[in-house]
Amino acid sequence: MEIKSALKQLGIKSTNPGVSTGSKWLKTKSAVLKSYSPADGSLIGTVQTTDQKAFEKVVTTSKQAFEKWRTVPAPKRGEVVRQVGEALRANKEALGMLVSYEMGKSFQEGLGEVQEMIDICDFAVGLSRQLHGLTMHSERPLHRMYEQYHPLGPVGIISAFNFPVAVWSWNAALAWVCGDTCIWKPSEKTPLCSIACQNIINDVFKKNDVPEGVSCIVNGDYRVGQWLSSSEEIPLISATGSVRMGKAVGTAVMQRLGRPLLELGGNNAIIISDRANLDIAIRGALFGAVGTAGQRCTTTRRLIVHEKVYATVKEKLRKAYGQLHIGNPLDPKNHVGPLIDKLAVQHYLNALKAIKKQGGKFLVEGGVVTGKGYESGCYVKPAIAEVKNEFPIVQQETFAPILYLIKYKTLDEAIRIQNGVKQGLSSAIMTTSMMEMEQFLATSGSDCGIANVNIGTSGAEIGGAFGGEKETGGGRESGSDAWKLYMRRQTNTINYGTSLPLAQGIKFDV
Repeated sequence: MEIKSALKQLGIKSTNPGVSTGSKWLKTKSAVLKSYSPADGSLIGTVQTTDQKAFEKVVTTSKQAFEKWRTVPAPKRGEVVRQVGEALRANKEALGMLVSYEMGKSFQEGLGEVQEMIDICDFAVGLSRQLHGLTMHSERPLHRMYEQYHPLGPVGIISAFNFPVAVWSWNAALAWVCGDTCIWKPSEKTPLCSIACQNIINDVFKKNDVPEGVSCIVNGDYRVGQWLSSSEEIPLISATGSVRMGKAVGTAVMQRLGRPLLELGGNNAIIISDRANLDIAIRGALFGAVGTAGQRCTTTRRLIVHEKVYATVKEKLRKAYGQLHIGNPLDPKNHVGPLIDKLAVQHYLNALKAIKKQGGKFLVEGGVVTGKGYESGCYVKPAIAEVKNEFPIVQQETFAPILYLIKYKTLDEAIRIQNGVKQGLSSAIMTTSMMEMEQFLATSGSDCGIANVNIGTSGAEIGGAFGGEKETGGGRESGSDAWKLYMRRQTNTINYGTSLPLAQGIKFDV
């Protein structure tokens, strides 16, 4: 399939509306977003942005839809989501290609992102019959106690450019089966992906008479995110992005006592033990460091290597990096695509300068890739630098393919280094020692929301709750019991007797 065919299949045109209450696209007087492909620098299309009037219309419609949608039985809502998953299967190649072309990740990763959407739909379908509460024993005779979960209301979803469709689906699929409606503010760097998703689900929703407003889109810049975060009509805001953005969103939501769900930055490390299977370790580190050109929140940024295997790991990494192909992400021969834009390239170059200034030594030099096929100016070389964990640049998250090598002597030291950053998303250890595995996973081990053994830091499955601690925000999305965040919990006590005993044995006779 060619990209032009993919765009046509997904209903993407040169000019596109960008504000939707569902099947209805709203006209606005705001500026347009121009979406350029980092792969070749071409203008893919423009998207109309949201103004205040349109935003208020979307919120009102979403609230009205919630009143109806929440009364639909959860398994019926799950059936709609099942059909969304089928529609995504039918459009997997086209949508994966658009993700690759607009964002810059490899086509294989684009397909993988759409598969995540399909997987979360499958998960949500099963969940729609398991939105369970608990039954408790009452201390009072002839009383029954239980708790149940009710739909929360309109859910605001602010997504980032690096996963332009998957993270939205993690939230939307769960929210829909829980009985919530969704208002999606996509990244202004990948707006066309949101238009494609809305076009896909609109057909499904129409066939099932889903109320207008169950799935809405508000494209625009940071101001639209501010409107969402400040709106008292939206009880939950799920925001994925930088720590800076998360602090602003979290503050705005908490000021009105709303519910924030934050998925922010990562500074992820793999510990490579002297007892590791080095073939597995190198493969895990390689994909973790260069996949999506280092633009994943779960990207491997630090490699903490035992001194006994440090020299061997260095040589294996140098050889592996020498075999990487950098180029157009739609070409299956290429491993590494472009950064999202030239501003990201500048941040990458600034980081390389900081590494040298702070005393780092490059094992694999970085730089911008130029020449035929790289005219967009967004292609860079994955770099490896030997550093100390306390370097200021190492403490930061640079959204680019820069891998830091750090040497350690004891596992206690390695874990201290691993935990010695402000972020706490993903972590891993490569070892064949059961004792080392257990120490890494113990209470005194990794302080991250994700801790893996003999796999890398990237590639989380939707069955487990996804999220991290510290400056990563503490949010949990996707699997496990993350669905509870999209609902309000209610405790119920029923007296089926003929007297009124009080709790705690209190007497109140008159």
